[in-house]
Amino acid sequence: MRSGPMPMLQLAALVYSLLPARTQYDSCKSLVNTDDAGPSWEFYACQPRPVPMKRYLRVKVEPAGVTCGDPPERFCALGNPYMCFSECDASNRDLAHPPKLMFDQEGNGPVTYWQSVTWSKYPEPLLANITLSWNKSIQLTENIVITFEAGRPTTMILEKSLNYGRTWQPYQYYAEDCMEAFRMEAKNVRDLSPVTALQIICTEDYSKWVGFENEKNLHFEVKERFAIFAGSLLQNMEALYKRMDINKGLRDFFTLTDLRIRLIKPATGGTFVQRKYLNKYFYAISNVEVVGRCKCNMHANSCHFKEGNLMCDCEHNTTGQDCGKCRKNYKAKSWRPGSYSPYPMGTANSCVAASSTYGSPAPAAEREVKKGGRISTSGQAIKTDVPKRKAEVGVPSGGGQMKRPKAPEKILKPRQTEPRPRPEEQGNFQDCECYGHSNRCSYIDYLKIVTCVSCKHNTRGQHCQHCRLGYYRNASAELDDENVCIECNCNQLGSRHDRCNETGHCECKAGATSPKCEDCKPGYYWRLGCFPNICDNELLMCQNGGTCYQNQRCTCPKGYSGILCEAGSCDLESGNCNAASTSLLGPWTVLVAALTLLLACE
Repeated sequence: MRSGPMPMLQLAALVYSLLPARTQYDSCKSLVNTDDAGPSWEFYACQPRPVPMKRYLRVKVEPAGVTCGDPPERFCALGNPYMCFSECDASNRDLAHPPKLMFDQEGNGPVTYWQSVTWSKYPEPLLANITLSWNKSIQLTENIVITFEAGRPTTMILEKSLNYGRTWQPYQYYAEDCMEAFRMEAKNVRDLSPVTALQIICTEDYSKWVGFENEKNLHFEVKERFAIFAGSLLQNMEALYKRMDINKGLRDFFTLTDLRIRLIKPATGGTFVQRKYLNKYFYAISNVEVVGRCKCNMHANSCHFKEGNLMCDCEHNTTGQDCGKCRKNYKAKSWRPGSYSPYPMGTANSCVAASSTYGSPAPAAEREVKKGGRISTSGQAIKTDVPKRKAEVGVPSGGGQMKRPKAPEKILKPRQTEPRPRPEEQGNFQDCECYGHSNRCSYIDYLKIVTCVSCKHNTRGQHCQHCRLGYYRNASAELDDENVCIECNCNQLGSRHDRCNETGHCECKAGATSPKCEDCKPGYYWRLGCFPNICDNELLMCQNGGTCYQNQRCTCPKGYSGILCEAGSCDLESGNCNAASTSLLGPWTVLVAALTLLLACE
């Protein structure tokens, strides 16, 4: 009869067997019991459950002074400028509207909200940036919902950062008129397909005026993008997870460390701005709902909040805020994230003790113990004759001694040294360090160096330490992280090539601007690239009563022609010519018009 704690372990195994079946990636391990070796752990890919993330964020509102109340200010209703009963006073707790009120729990009490100053400085833009920071990578699982209490903004951009706010990229554009505001065609998520699922779009669905009380919420549609792969009711999540396993861009699209709301133009009630009543134009946000999970690279099913920071509770012998590297003494093979496949348990891709050999991972689970002379399901052969290491390799503490098993028939060589080189041909392969981006090295005789072969994860170089052309270094990732290189994503029409600098900024063609060269400088308009304005009503004015259409051309009245309507037309039958045919335009105007025509026709 066995003594000690073993009966308790068998009881634990029985309890585990009676628990409800695990759902999608909610368990990192399971205690199993076999007749020949007793209890042991079986490992799975896992991730934390989604939770409201607003309880863990830090908020910053810019510029300074954009929050109302200093000095006190009176506000009017957007629908009725004569109803001016609201007051904002930062010195009065009952009348203040600080940023924290976007994230409080309101219950059944009155609605609380953050509020900006009024648009009293019109026509100067009323701009406000609201930055939400988690100091941790999180993955969105539900739609982002922003609730506005004074009308949804006419123009807004939602942005995200993957590197703690060092660089930003647009998530979605919102406008009453997308073409006018951003030179983009209006779309919604329903227009997207699996090929265009990650496209950054401009939508008019949440900016058109529909009444003060009718619509308050603005969405960033996460579940609708999931549905592109998983079906309208998200019944085929396996298809989505398979895509995420093979498409890093898809995983990264729903991952962020920071979120920024850029408010550009407040609601105007569907009319022109009424300059007599500027105190009815402002921003007011009562709630920002962000639901997601800590990104733990499929190596943890829980996350804790300690000293103001989120931290994954790492399993599978991993460590770090995101479980992004192997624990000390568990680096026998390069770190890898867990895999979603096979659904719904995945593959743990556990880190392995440096003293262990290992084989190919099991398709459904991994076990870290060998039982009765057989290799475990992960192919890991673990030393079991050192008592102090039992708890580290998955043997429950207090378990009985196990005999050293016979070597399995097939064990792959450690990843850093396969295939085994011939020293006389290949040189010293102790110099083969590829940061986990390659498992093969080659010796270049005439250079007398060992270099990595077939670098993955968009890396290149002798040690896979550089990024491929068209990618740049992720400043928040370690060199051995598979996400170390980020695609430049330069706009093909606005940039000179697809390469960027170390901060992700692309080299723009003349007239183009923004980090990805997708916007135009003042004086240029977008038409499959940036072109100089034909007219702008300031320096390049349409002549003889012509009107400027979207800076692209002058619409001339009858009897006039030319780029700026500067030339009159002749009646060939009567021989009469419009006097404007001998235009008195200055030579510089004619020259500029000719140049702009040539540029537009290139």
